[in-house]
Amino acid sequence: MSAVVGSGSTTTPAGRMRALVRAESTLFLRNKGTLVAALFVPLVLPFSVRSAMSDTDLKEAGLNIGTLILPASVGFSLLFAVYAALVGVFVARREELVLKRLRTGELRDIEILTGSALPAAVTCLVQSLLLAVGCAVLLDLDVPPAPQLAVIGLLLGVVMCVALAALTASFSRTTESAQVTSLPLMLVSFLGSGITVPLEVLPDRLATFCELLPLTPVITLVRGAWTGDLSGYEALGAVLTGLAWTALSVFAVRRWFRWEPRR
Repeated sequence: MSAVVGSGSTTTPAGRMRALVRAESTLFLRNKGTLVAALFVPLVLPFSVRSAMSDTDLKEAGLNIGTLILPASVGFSLLFAVYAALVGVFVARREELVLKRLRTGELRDIEILTGSALPAAVTCLVQSLLLAVGCAVLLDLDVPPAPQLAVIGLLLGVVMCVALAALTASFSRTTESAQVTSLPLMLVSFLGSGITVPLEVLPDRLATFCELLPLTPVITLVRGAWTGDLSGYEALGAVLTGLAWTALSVFAVRRWFRWEPRR
């Protein structure tokens, strides 16, 4: 892959990025484990959310089955197709010395990380669009009254999960350990970010704490796009919380990301 990116025909940033994305896309499609987790797990897990919330009065919380399932599906896509997948990708490329070789060429650090992340990011964006269409058809979900919130939330979630994946990879020694180091954020997000249990049905104090978790702003914005009951103040707070987590993650990556194998 480094030979392709370092070829003389790709001397512009756009050309180098195209070559890297093409190589990463090929590797992404060849990795059957990552492909299954990224493409199929987000489609299956939302059904477990529906079962878990079957005894909850969603109408009392201002929700319905569509506004329960769709944000959960987007959250699962971000966690599996972007975060978990990229933790493994970054660690594998580092341990195989791919990142080190890429840095000896013309590619800048930001180009290497962005190019490596783009296949997973595009997968999540396309998957989220298909999930929105599927929920609209199968769950009779209406057109969102505030679609801009869903767009902002999804883009913010993708960038945040890429940064968090790079940060988690910094503390993962091997591809096997990457599966363990990614678990804490995933479990916390499952339980407290409104994916499996909407914040609207939690006690007020617990919900206030959960609003500060990394993925909560994304789920809040996506759900608010369809419920239409998210005020401007609440939307701004969610965006600022998400940006704060993203900025903090980017700063940590710049400081601690490792480009050579951990010994």
